Amino acid sequence: MDLIFYHPTFDFHYWKNELENKLPGARVRQWEAGDNRHADYALVWEPPVDMLAGRPLKAVFALGAGVDSILKKLQAHPEMLAESTALFRLEDTGMGEQMQEYAVSQVLHWFRRFDDYQALKQQARWQPLEEYQQQDFTIGILGAGVLGRKVAESLQAWGFPVRSWSRSRKSWPGVTSFAGQGELPAFLNGTRVVINLLPHTPETVGIINAERLNQLQNNAYLLNLARGVHVVENDLLQALDSGKLKGAMLDVFSREPLEPQSPLWSHPRIAMTPHIAAVTRPAQAIEYIARTIVGFEKGEEVTGRVDRARGY
Repeated sequence: MDLIFYHPTFDFHYWKNELENKLPGARVRQWEAGDNRHADYALVWEPPVDMLAGRPLKAVFALGAGVDSILKKLQAHPEMLAESTALFRLEDTGMGEQMQEYAVSQVLHWFRRFDDYQALKQQARWQPLEEYQQQDFTIGILGAGVLGRKVAESLQAWGFPVRSWSRSRKSWPGVTSFAGQGELPAFLNGTRVVINLLPHTPETVGIINAERLNQLQNNAYLLNLARGVHVVENDLLQALDSGKLKGAMLDVFSREPLEPQSPLWSHPRIAMTPHIAAVTRPAQAIEYIARTIVGFEKGEEVTGRVDRARGY
């Protein structure tokens, strides 16, 4: 079989050698402009339209957890991907562990009031503060996919009440599940920390807005690990300035890189990282892709296939 590869920063030779070792007989080549030769599968990240357009591919693998960039291009260029071509995303491949590390470290940072102690340090004030209690520190996870479940499990181990919200109800041990738009206010009510892990779909753009933020418990926190377009940034700033929100940790932004003039940079109660919460780990991604191709070729049921109508 023939595989074509496109990623602006990944080491192609590493991917080629590992994939050909795991898929005996496979031929992997790096796509270049004008390459219209036969290919069975494409491995891509933000691919050019002409790489995929008109190709009778069996499947395309997005080299990340999200496929929004591909689906966005498809809206403008429907010829880019045939309806018969399967589209896969990386469900975990090491991302779950990274999300757990990020979420647990930040929740504990807030729970132990390290943000408050840092503010006191800036004032040269020595002042022990009253401890928060786990039962009063409910964690709400927006998005109940593979990564959401991993994060929920890691936070449960610390004794926090955990709830989730998604399109359909989940049955996770010890996690209270909310489902559908009608149950979103109940999910938000009483939540102290909102962790956003939603997929990027038309329905989720701007979902974290003034109305939703006002439904949270007072002095709540926001941790956004999904996509910047989920958050209305002006509404977030107003919620922080009014005192409704006590803090926010942002890994993603509506425009990346974040422009230097953005007020998010200077806000004292916003911390941020440059979209590094969970990155693709090549060895685990290659293992998943090779295993999925083998199963797909055999007609077996495989995981990670994207429902294009839903967007994930």
